[in-house]
Amino acid sequence: MNKVTIRVPATSANLGPGFDCLGLALDLHNRVTVDRAGAGISDAMVGAAADAFFAAAGLPAFAYGWSIEADIPRSRGLGSSVAVRLGILHGLNELAGRPLDAGQVYLICAKLEGHPDNAAPAAFGGFAAARPDGTYFRCDVSPDLRCILLVPPDEVDTDASRLRLPDHVPHLDAVFNISHASLITAAFASQRYELLRGSMSDRLHQPYREPAIPHLRPAIVAGVKAGALGGYLSGSGSAVACLTLGDPGAVAAALQSVLPRAQVLILGADNHGVAVES
Repeated sequence: MNKVTIRVPATSANLGPGFDCLGLALDLHNRVTVDRAGAGISDAMVGAAADAFFAAAGLPAFAYGWSIEADIPRSRGLGSSVAVRLGILHGLNELAGRPLDAGQVYLICAKLEGHPDNAAPAAFGGFAAARPDGTYFRCDVSPDLRCILLVPPDEVDTDASRLRLPDHVPHLDAVFNISHASLITAAFASQRYELLRGSMSDRLHQPYREPAIPHLRPAIVAGVKAGALGGYLSGSGSAVACLTLGDPGAVAAALQSVLPRAQVLILGADNHGVAVES
């Protein structure tokens, strides 16, 4: 094989209280093509992913080119960096004859990302809960549950956003998040999505990021009023996500009214994860 295209879904991480450990794969994709003959744009992220692949596979590096067909908005908290990393890793793995299995590729990606909340659902689809060491649980998501995204034109630098977070948080805030994240995981595992109502509140990261994302609270309030189960900052933003079992159009209209210049997307879950297209 000399050329391969890898499809990787967008992901929405944290789901409010599940900071760095919960994520959801969405039906929106990037396609990364990797080939032995072409020449790709020089990119530090791609180079680091390739270096990590060759080291893990125990193979001498070979020349490769790459290109991307990107539908996932960049730097909006929708897993665009994971989509690139997984696309490159799986593409090189295919060209090399699959020396690594999907689990090994996922672990490389999670390590490069620094946390597995986007890597796990992107790799395996559906809803995922993962530990820092990469151990994960995933389950399919019903088509009845829809994710409505408010995607502003403004990008957010993830590293800069993390600098807003405190080094220590009150014990009660930690307990608050543990209880809410546990119910979110139970809701997805049992498909009792009504448990999501009231469970997407957060005290560990959203209050500290909100000053730079003033549309966050108004969007969540508007989405819930229109019938959403709840809403949250997708990853580090700037996108805001609402989940609903009701009329997604009503929720979408409510979010659009908060920020008319933003794009609004209505998406289902992707239960498949990474896929080889060619």
